[in-house]
Amino acid sequence: MTLVWDYRHAPEQSRSAQDGAGRPDGLAPCGHERAPRPGAIAPPRSRDRSTDAAMRLLGLDGSLAGDSLTRPRSGSFLAVGSGTGAVALSAALAGSERVVASDTDPQAVRTTALIAARHGLSERVRAVEGDLFSGLGAHERFSTVYWHSDFVPALAEHRCAHAHTRASAPAGYAAHLRYLTEAPGWTEPGGSALLHFSDRGDVPGLWDLADSCGRELRVLRSRRIKEADGIVEHLLFEITVAPVAPPEPAPRALTPRVRVRGRA
Repeated sequence: MTLVWDYRHAPEQSRSAQDGAGRPDGLAPCGHERAPRPGAIAPPRSRDRSTDAAMRLLGLDGSLAGDSLTRPRSGSFLAVGSGTGAVALSAALAGSERVVASDTDPQAVRTTALIAARHGLSERVRAVEGDLFSGLGAHERFSTVYWHSDFVPALAEHRCAHAHTRASAPAGYAAHLRYLTEAPGWTEPGGSALLHFSDRGDVPGLWDLADSCGRELRVLRSRRIKEADGIVEHLLFEITVAPVAPPEPAPRALTPRVRVRGRA
């Protein structure tokens, strides 16, 4: 039986990540360094497992050898909400030729740039500060657009005192609606717009959002991860533009037939 995770835990987890309780000195999801600088986001261990789930969903841990469905091996990769860059840097190490890591936290952006330099990836990895796509050039397009989204909805009465808390528990899914609407437009022809979600979030609500903005969701992969408070299922969605149904032809007006009687 799966234990239902209560999203009211999120603010406390965020506080512990900032205050030091459960805060690791360095993270190495799937073998890749992720060592935060003082003041940067250092996720609690549940967040580290979420990053590991992302690596597995994308095939960046080597678990999807021979499967190219979502495994970035070449081309360009955009990591939205990249944190300290674990997914973005792993995509570069896996073969992506151009990687952009975007995050709203300036310290996380600096940390990503420092680790990229340490691994000799500065020419291929660019870290930018921005909200979703706001830090990008207007004409940039990518083979893969990916967001490890903030899927835990915030309580209406929750007041966020820190940027990290606001990131981990967004008020509703306004950012998801924006991402669903805009992400396909940032892909190259033949590219993929991907969204990482989990059953800690409102999955039916996400489907409703997609319908509301003319998007279709397809589950590419899922992974069930055991955490201290239960089993969490992580989902990787592909976002596509829903086909527009052709308008139904208007009914043809019937011309009344007039029967002309011949003369007697």
